[in-house]
Amino acid sequence: MQADRRRLNAPAGGTAPPVFAALPNTKLQRQTRTRKPDEHRKLFLQTGIVPSASGSAYYEIPPQSQQQTELLVPQTSSLKITCTVHGPRPLPRNAAFSPNLLLSTHVKFAPFATRNRRGYVRDASERDLGAHLETALRGVVIGERFPKSGCEVVVTVLEGEEDGWWAGSAEGKEGGWGMMSVLAGCITVASAALVDAGIDCVDLVSGGVAAVVHGAGGKDGVLVLDPAPSEHDGEIRAACVVGYLQSRDEVTEMWMKGDAGMQAEQLIDEAVKAASLARAVLAETVKEAAEIKLGKGDESAVPVNEGKGKSKDVVMTG
Repeated sequence: MQADRRRLNAPAGGTAPPVFAALPNTKLQRQTRTRKPDEHRKLFLQTGIVPSASGSAYYEIPPQSQQQTELLVPQTSSLKITCTVHGPRPLPRNAAFSPNLLLSTHVKFAPFATRNRRGYVRDASERDLGAHLETALRGVVIGERFPKSGCEVVVTVLEGEEDGWWAGSAEGKEGGWGMMSVLAGCITVASAALVDAGIDCVDLVSGGVAAVVHGAGGKDGVLVLDPAPSEHDGEIRAACVVGYLQSRDEVTEMWMKGDAGMQAEQLIDEAVKAASLARAVLAETVKEAAEIKLGKGDESAVPVNEGKGKSKDVVMTG
């Protein structure tokens, strides 16, 4: 019988999935927060990663723990986000006249971004993130300078922040706290991509997140910057993410989740402080990219085709 060449046929013999035996005397221990409450995690930001797009950027928060374990599963999660900007480009002929720039945002998790595999169609949480991101960017872009034009911002989350420790109880994973850090990263990387695309903006918008966690020994809530849900499994009481313009001292987007109580105002101030720390990395990255494009970089700068940009792995404290 002739084989069908149009399909990938299964192997002739049966196959069995591999079964991994558990290591003896293996204890799972959740990583606790060793950073100070006002200390931000290390950031890496780079622009110009997609040559075919008008502007692009890559944002990453690497894992904080580098300790060697016998487990194949990493103890902590990291955050990796890419953003591409397409436009400004003319609207179709049959589109209605628009005196301002039509900005559209699209946020999508890669299927392998989380431990629970994502679908290929956007769900409600991804559409919600896109709406928050669009609100944050509309207060930055000068739309009057691009009439009858449209711009599309596409954000892809390659690795998302977990809602809790992967081996912990399901109680700490029901809050959806990882989405707050993802939105803060989306705002920062989208701002870098807009600048890389040459779109006029009033200022650099950066995202910052802060949370209220239960203190040790039953103390009242403690305010922390840039919380990692895997480090505070089941301990986060409330969180707030903002899109902040530092030079204008304005907030273009704010999303608060949980019960902050009397600490709501302090929580917002801490989120603004986290956004200011992220803006330091954003401003330095944009400045280096502009110097490379204008040919004003130093002689030791790496050429664009050979991987530009430097790691912004700096510990930031308020």
